[in-house]
Amino acid sequence: MAATGYTIIFKISFNMFRKISAILLTLIIITGCSQKNGFRVVGKLKDHAGDYIKIKRVDVNISVLMDSVQIKSNGSFKFKIKTLQPDFYEVGLSDADFITLLAEPGEKIAVDFRGKYLSRDYYVSGSPGTTKLMMLDSALASTKKKIEDLRTKYNNAANDPDFKDKEIVINKEFIQILKDQRMYNIGFILKNLRSFASVKALYQMIDQNTYVLYDSRDLQYLKLASDTLSALYPSSKQAKSLKINFEQEYKQSQMNRMTELINSMPASKLDPSLKDLNGKKITLSSLHGKYVLLTFWSASSEDCLAENLALKNLYKKYKNKGFEIYQISLDINEETWRKAVKFDELPWLNMREDDPTNPRNAILYNVKVLPVNYLYDKDGSIVAVNLHGRTLETKLSQIFGN
Repeated sequence: MAATGYTIIFKISFNMFRKISAILLTLIIITGCSQKNGFRVVGKLKDHAGDYIKIKRVDVNISVLMDSVQIKSNGSFKFKIKTLQPDFYEVGLSDADFITLLAEPGEKIAVDFRGKYLSRDYYVSGSPGTTKLMMLDSALASTKKKIEDLRTKYNNAANDPDFKDKEIVINKEFIQILKDQRMYNIGFILKNLRSFASVKALYQMIDQNTYVLYDSRDLQYLKLASDTLSALYPSSKQAKSLKINFEQEYKQSQMNRMTELINSMPASKLDPSLKDLNGKKITLSSLHGKYVLLTFWSASSEDCLAENLALKNLYKKYKNKGFEIYQISLDINEETWRKAVKFDELPWLNMREDDPTNPRNAILYNVKVLPVNYLYDKDGSIVAVNLHGRTLETKLSQIFGN
């Protein structure tokens, strides 16, 4: 009987334990979910009791107000923000005085403002992303201080008899400071590709005109960060904006390379001289005094045919204002080219490579895909490469007006 009694007691206790465990497990799950659905900010701010402090989410180029709370008499305040992914937030009293947080779901962030001006003296804990932002700010502040000291050194030496020698040394020091800061940011990006803090490292500026990452080769780090963050956070506005910016920068760099290549070649080589539909030879350089769009195309390309229809409207609009199109066909079959020009009633200068199987001009202009175009100014210099659609329309509108 005793054994039976112990068995009953054990069963009751075990059943109660399972129920209690189930309740605890549910609470843990609920708590865990709530933490992962947002983050909290608790802070202290002296001398501003009764004032309102705001938190805004940074949506790439604009700040969106998330919450505003009144600071308590003891200087404390707190926010609870719902979010499912990391993002940048501004916490401050005004648009001119705030700090930036890089907050992630599940974080409980403590902010201690220690001075009259929030952004000048504060401490943050509980947010690894924000700590990384502060590291970047600190490194850049140190670099700016070195540059300012160097500028003072330069000004003080301006009247010295050996100023020229000192100037050379100071300039070398300045260049080295910029290189050191650049290498710091590159190292930071490579170590933090999975963090949005890398975005700040990509776009930091020494001053209003100088980016920390100033070398054209630095585009590779933009790609690395963009690819990583886009894969981790495909719905993030920050990641999407970063990807768009990389694509724009890459396209621009390709255009710049193409322009440099073309401008470095002898002018005589880059002066097409071809026959039109009537067998008349026309040289591109004979059109000096006009803005000329040199374009390569083929009647077998749907993209080229579609672009020609758009070009007809622009040509009609600006022809009498000094705009001309010098179009070179790469069609192997001459009759195909002639029929396409007549059928679509293309009104500009229609030319064709003398030997489309060995397109000399297309090779010189490094044509890889169609359509391709180059915009020449009145002096015969290339001012833009591969302008299509609305971009070309905007450029011509800037040149000729509406």
